[in-house]
Amino acid sequence: MAEKNYDAYQKEYSASKLFDKILLYAKEIGAALVYKALQLYYVTQKPEVPLKVKTTIYGALGYLILPLDLVPDLLPMVGYGDDAAAIAIALAVAHMYIDETVREKAKAKLVSIFGQGVLKILEG
Repeated sequence: MAEKNYDAYQKEYSASKLFDKILLYAKEIGAALVYKALQLYYVTQKPEVPLKVKTTIYGALGYLILPLDLVPDLLPMVGYGDDAAAIAIALAVAHMYIDETVREKAKAKLVSIFGQGVLKILEG
């Protein structure tokens, strides 16, 4: 997905919609993608992150939230592939702002969703 398309999805983003989607579809989305999305969420909470980076993140997270996208999310094995691509692009844009604090906050939230065993999945 080209970065220019993110503008259309920014309006879909809100923290409550993001967490609702994660909680409803955590198993389908997968722990690794949820972890990456959570990292992006916590990057947006940092005041030093430029607006351009935040809007790219909001676009990617809005795309994840939106139920109707290029590949329907409920298709087994491929449904979240396009969402993962959007998250990967946003991660590339935001990589310099993902520090240990962001990673730890994302891991803590991930554990609250999936349980302590999820950390083994991330490490493996």
